[in-house]
Amino acid sequence: MLSPMLASLADPPLDDPHLLYEPKYDGIRAIAEVPAGGRGVRLWSRLGNEKTRQFPEVRDALAQWARRRKTPVVLDGEIVALDGKGAPTGFQQLQNRIHLTDGSAHAGGTAYILFDVLHDGSADLRDRPLVERRAALERLMKASRSDTLRLSEIARGDGRALYARALASGWEGLIAKQIDSKYHSGKRTPDWRKLKLSRQQEFVVGGWTEPRHTRSHFGALLLGTYEPSDKGQGEGESLRSRPRQGEAASARGGGAPRELKYSGHTGTGFNERELTRLMKLMKPLKRATSPFADQPRTNERPHWIEPKLVAQIKFTEWTADGRLRHPVYLGLRDDKKPEDVTREPTSRLHREIRPARHARPSSEQPVGRDDLGALVESIRALEDGPGGGLLELPDGRLAVTNLRKVFWPKLKLTKGDLFRYYVQASPYILPAIADRPLVMKRFPNGVAAKPFYQHRVENQTVPRGARVERVAAADNRFQLIGGNLITLLYTVQLAAISQDPWFSRVQSPQFADYAALDLDPSEGVGFEQVLDVARWIHDELERLGGVGVPKTSGSRGLHVYLPLPPRTPYEAGLLVCQIVATVVANKHPRHATIERSVKARGRRVYIDYLQNIMGKTLAAAYSARASEYAGVSTPLTWDEVSHGVSREDFTIASAPARFREVGDLWETLRKSKGIDLNRVIRYAHAGKKR
Repeated sequence: MLSPMLASLADPPLDDPHLLYEPKYDGIRAIAEVPAGGRGVRLWSRLGNEKTRQFPEVRDALAQWARRRKTPVVLDGEIVALDGKGAPTGFQQLQNRIHLTDGSAHAGGTAYILFDVLHDGSADLRDRPLVERRAALERLMKASRSDTLRLSEIARGDGRALYARALASGWEGLIAKQIDSKYHSGKRTPDWRKLKLSRQQEFVVGGWTEPRHTRSHFGALLLGTYEPSDKGQGEGESLRSRPRQGEAASARGGGAPRELKYSGHTGTGFNERELTRLMKLMKPLKRATSPFADQPRTNERPHWIEPKLVAQIKFTEWTADGRLRHPVYLGLRDDKKPEDVTREPTSRLHREIRPARHARPSSEQPVGRDDLGALVESIRALEDGPGGGLLELPDGRLAVTNLRKVFWPKLKLTKGDLFRYYVQASPYILPAIADRPLVMKRFPNGVAAKPFYQHRVENQTVPRGARVERVAAADNRFQLIGGNLITLLYTVQLAAISQDPWFSRVQSPQFADYAALDLDPSEGVGFEQVLDVARWIHDELERLGGVGVPKTSGSRGLHVYLPLPPRTPYEAGLLVCQIVATVVANKHPRHATIERSVKARGRRVYIDYLQNIMGKTLAAAYSARASEYAGVSTPLTWDEVSHGVSREDFTIASAPARFREVGDLWETLRKSKGIDLNRVIRYAHAGKKR
């Protein structure tokens, strides 16, 4: 069998015409040997362990695909677990499959995601450039109709959109490959580079601790990595510091001596079945002395084992003294040798960032999903404990107070709940408000009390890392600028429930990136009528060849945003919206109106196009609102508008799960080239003639 080519851990650029970008699938690397006719398919792990019996559905899919082939083929890919919707999910979901010897007992769906072809018949393709191998792979798989066999997703030359999806969806990371790279079997090379977004890696298991309370078998696993020895090899070296046989094989053969160093312990991520299985594997490996070079301090009595097991662990960060913070067990690996397990270098994405006062936007300071989960728990601990404290963020430190203060009295939702919502929603809302001046509508006494607006901020009072700029178009006043996590959470600390950005960016405040129609129902008008008006707006935009992106307001109404071409003045955006609003109101006078007077509106939906003035704001997509149901301004698809939705379904409690499921629907607005303004003018003239 052939050994797979491996990627180095490095930070590739996200915009490079010589690179091809793929998701880093969180599964088991597998080389597939597929004979002519498909009989006798074999699957091999990167260490040469056969995986065919563990994954019979992959074997059968390959056999079915190859049944008419006259020549053999060797493929490279990743076996991944699938969630309930058929999408690739994490390595942990493979644990009930990975150690089986009888494939008939398997449970849970898998797929084989292909990204390379090494042999096609008698032709060895490994010396050909990646782009040629990829084209050959796509030709090979063109006739496949199997959901089990899939091609990896790729983006050539520009990985930024894939990277944004990876952040929003909690992927493990990306792989960047040189388009002209040859396939070097069994070698780790910078031609392929992996960019990890979630922090996880392999660790060697060196022992376990006694369980507490009702926990069975063990309390925690003791973990470590092999690192260069701190001790010399002279006469003064103690016997204890020398590695036992098998503990640091790479120290042989003249290399620098290495030893197993303690990294921390984890007691989370186990179910009863896994506790039992691990205990059966560890007991035969028991030994009297610690395998770690540095003696771990444990809360419960430790038991030591020969360092032969490798566990996959996710965690939030490394502490200053080299320990894991918030480690969680994902499963055991049998495709990596213990002596090859070392501490992986930290990606630039996870290094501590301390930006200057005028910080760059969040697109340059992404935060991994695991980090956000740990931050949610930190906020919860502060709320349950002292009620406030210091939050350590990737882009600075933020003092938070009064986390138990009730913001929504009827729902008993607190300031802490609002903080936790915005942390979870940050991958989606930060791109929506990046570079935009923010207006704060503050509710220091909750939604039942009177709020006040704040535009200006005092530069000296803003925490380090929060972004402040002088806005020339607003009398040179200092304003908060959206785009990074600490700025977002600082507004929450100031009791700003919603995020209200300008339609333009601080770099070019006179040019709007989009315009908006605000659908505001009169008292007694139901949301179904609001949806009707939105559908009619959509009809007119289709006649114009324009894109409209709808979202709930998070309160009673709905917003429809129109992307504008670059360098479009606010006045032009306002005019486009006025034309569309007028046409809809004229066609549907019983249901829609552009009358500004509340008394003149009757039981109709007011189409407000007057928000399109520099300095005016609407609640951003993904923004929380001070509505009685704690609503969230939630992007919708036009199918949802057509079939009907309930605005109360989108709250600070329910919305994060939706965002993770459907992704960033607001991305459509950011990517559109904008409406054709000349076509709008022709449309308006044609309407006058009619």
